[in-house]
Amino acid sequence: MIQEELNEFAKLLVQNVRDLAIRSCDVQLYTNNMKSPTAKRWRDAKNGGNIDKFAETVIADSVDDAIFYLLLAVDEGVLNISFNAPNGKVVSLTPDVLGELGGYYAGEWRSKYSAERWSDDLAD
Repeated sequence: MIQEELNEFAKLLVQNVRDLAIRSCDVQLYTNNMKSPTAKRWRDAKNGGNIDKFAETVIADSVDDAIFYLLLAVDEGVLNISFNAPNGKVVSLTPDVLGELGGYYAGEWRSKYSAERWSDDLAD
């Protein structure tokens, strides 16, 4: 029955992507001595007093966190996903990419393909 499999996919997606991204963002926001670039950026934006700037910063970083956790779930084999390329080739992302999707995203893909704002934590 496809509903059972769909429910299992939903459970894995929510627990391994959404919940982990929220926990990660909560740590960045609420841990006062957190020294990550994201936490520092959020503290600076919050302390700057401009709620719009703070929201813009948190929105972009939160989306990036969720995408990272999605790719990590694929990298770790929690979610076995295939991509149907425009040329007709089907690529199984889990074994074919060797656990590098999260790194590709953070290191190259955002800067190369995104038309929206993002923070380069590796620039320094």
